[in-house]
Amino acid sequence: MNEELVDTVSGSILYGFSRHFKRFKEITQQAKGRFEKADWDGEGFAQKSRIFLYDERVSETVEYIRERIDVAATDKVIWQDIKRQYMWKLYDHSQPELAESFYNSVFCRLFDREYFNNQHIFVKPGTAVDFLDMEDPSYVSWYPTDSCMEDCFRNILKSFELQIEWQDIERDIDFIIESISPLIETNSRSLPYLHFEVISSLFYRNKAAYLVGRAVVNQSRIPFVIPLLLDDSKKLYVDAVLTDSLDIALIFSFTRSYFMVNTEVPSALVTFLSTMLPTRSYADIYTSIGFQKQGKTLFYREFLHHLQHSSDKLIIAPGIKGMVMTVFTLPSYPFVFKVINDSFPPQKNMDRAMVKQKYQMVKTHDRVGRMADTLEFSHVAFPIDRFSDDLLEELKLTVPSSLTIDGENIIIRHLYIERRLVPLNIYLESADEQDYDRAVRSYGNAIKDIIGAGIFPGDMLLKNFGVTRHGRVIFYDYDEIRSITEIRIRKIPKARFDEEEYSDEIWYETEENDFFPEQFERFVMNHPKFRKIFLDYHSNLLNSQYWKNVQNNFNNKIRPHIFPYREEKRFVNLFKKRFTEID
Repeated sequence: MNEELVDTVSGSILYGFSRHFKRFKEITQQAKGRFEKADWDGEGFAQKSRIFLYDERVSETVEYIRERIDVAATDKVIWQDIKRQYMWKLYDHSQPELAESFYNSVFCRLFDREYFNNQHIFVKPGTAVDFLDMEDPSYVSWYPTDSCMEDCFRNILKSFELQIEWQDIERDIDFIIESISPLIETNSRSLPYLHFEVISSLFYRNKAAYLVGRAVVNQSRIPFVIPLLLDDSKKLYVDAVLTDSLDIALIFSFTRSYFMVNTEVPSALVTFLSTMLPTRSYADIYTSIGFQKQGKTLFYREFLHHLQHSSDKLIIAPGIKGMVMTVFTLPSYPFVFKVINDSFPPQKNMDRAMVKQKYQMVKTHDRVGRMADTLEFSHVAFPIDRFSDDLLEELKLTVPSSLTIDGENIIIRHLYIERRLVPLNIYLESADEQDYDRAVRSYGNAIKDIIGAGIFPGDMLLKNFGVTRHGRVIFYDYDEIRSITEIRIRKIPKARFDEEEYSDEIWYETEENDFFPEQFERFVMNHPKFRKIFLDYHSNLLNSQYWKNVQNNFNNKIRPHIFPYREEKRFVNLFKKRFTEID
């Protein structure tokens, strides 16, 4: 009986994962057709659908198991056998690491936190993923013949069989070679050994497709990314060749939506990308290509490892305390932990469910490089001796319903984890002239990018924005966001007499969804230095008509193309004169 139960449960979990991965691949493979048709709304819908797939299949698998066995009556020994049997079923599997994470999700859903973080789940990986793609490599090698790179890149560009007319493929090939050749010459000797390794699938996201590869010159590897775009006539063209590590890192940033990239062996793709992204962890890379649950698994393993090899205390995160979240951090680890408070002040007209919905909205939306992705966890155990006294007191005051003390651990019922950033208001206090100017400009650009993507940030105070290590300003406080379509944009009515204008109270009626762009003057630009720089770059953000135009464009499905790389890298700027002449 036990053998039958073990086989039934392990097989059911693996079947659930297989159903998930099959549907995941179907949605991903359809990205090519959406790009060819310029179906940007369809791409946005597919992104959301793919994110929800995982939890749907986990719930389905949990329900299936509960209908067939009495889960509460199973003992620990049986579940150890189930795990071992599951591992055997993963022999020669192409996605074993993802299947292990799926097993963990099912088990934790079945038992809540009863067996959390023990040997019944894959706290450590149970299978190796090296060289899983030996029979069917995740990339194709291309060898220029007789030093003829034109033919080589022509074949590479055409190998993806995009059913789109090229704007001018020969022009683009010339530009590609002109961009890459200096790097090849720099890394070569008199007779270089040269070939190109290109990932078999294009990377689709928003309104672009990305060709990802590397040039192998003697013993050197030169990574490159080639964005492919459609013009207004839906003709295809190459927009840039990106070889700079900063540009490539920004493309795979945690502030971007997940890529659609077809792969049968995700671990092989991640291994390839890791050579191009030395500052990105495997958790980051899995997440960037749509396997965010695997990213969570790896993040948690990395965090447990860091806890074992560090001794600093968890502390209250620096910055102005929020009214909705309690935020803490571990100084030696570059992330913050955010827990929803038990109660909110009267001005915050929301509840816990609404806050969770806001964060889910950001997860499934185009983040346009301006909103931080979050990892959502339930029942996370922290050693109680790693909490500072101040933090422990704060948590007991603000989030007591989310805390459970279990022996030497504190279990937090639900939290979000985000990459730690320097709050913009703190950053500006010590920034030099150049960094100050850049940060203010980036702050305004962040707002413009976010509203262009259809999200109204709500509270746009500086404390709700952070600065990345690259000096880029992004938004990270989501409790007041809403769709730009829900906002009524208004101009402040003219005061009827002087007493009204100079009064501390407003003299006009407002509703909850009203927004007055002129209020930037009062709530944000209260420092002369900030005010001058902001008005130099972004005076239009004080203009209600500017906001209405953005809103109208979104309602009319006019989507701006927000480039995830520097504008000066685009061919239209690098080769402006020749681009115009040829075009």
